[in-house]
Amino acid sequence: MLKLTPVERSALRAEAHALKPVVMIGEAGLTDSVKKEISSSLDSHGLIKVRVFGDDREARVEMYNTICTELDAAPIQQIGKLLVLYRPKVEVVKERSSKAGKGMREVTIVKASASGTKRPSVTKVMIKGNERVTEGGTIKRAKPRQTSPKKSALGK
Repeated sequence: MLKLTPVERSALRAEAHALKPVVMIGEAGLTDSVKKEISSSLDSHGLIKVRVFGDDREARVEMYNTICTELDAAPIQQIGKLLVLYRPKVEVVKERSSKAGKGMREVTIVKASASGTKRPSVTKVMIKGNERVTEGGTIKRAKPRQTSPKKSALGK
C-alpha cells in the first residue's frame, strides 16, 4: 500500500472533488476484471473515484483495503459508497510506426466530383513532413526557406 503524507492526501482530496466515478463495483463484488479495470484507470488517470453499489459498510471497507493492498494504491478518502484512490501515473512512451519511413505520413484525400452528382474519389497518399494537403485535395510542398542576400554575401 502506498503511503502519503497528510498534506499530499489533502491536496489529492481537493483535486478529486470534481471527478466523476470511473469504475463501478456491482453486486458481483470485487472480481478480477474489476481489479484489472481499476488498475488500468489508475495507470491512465492517477487519481480516480470508484462507486460501490451495496449497503454493507463493512464489505465496502474490506473492498477498499483489498484494492489498496493488491494494486499498490493509496487510500485517499471514502465517503459513503465512493472510494477515492491514488497511484502515480505510468508514463507510456508511444513509438511512431516505422513502416512509412522518417517524416512520412499517410493521408486520405477525398475529392468531390466535378458535377457533384457522382461519388467523391477517395485516395490514400503518403506525404512528406514538409508537404501539406490543400482544401482542394492537392499536395503542396513547403517553399524553400528564404535567405538574406546580405548574410549570404558575408558567408553566414
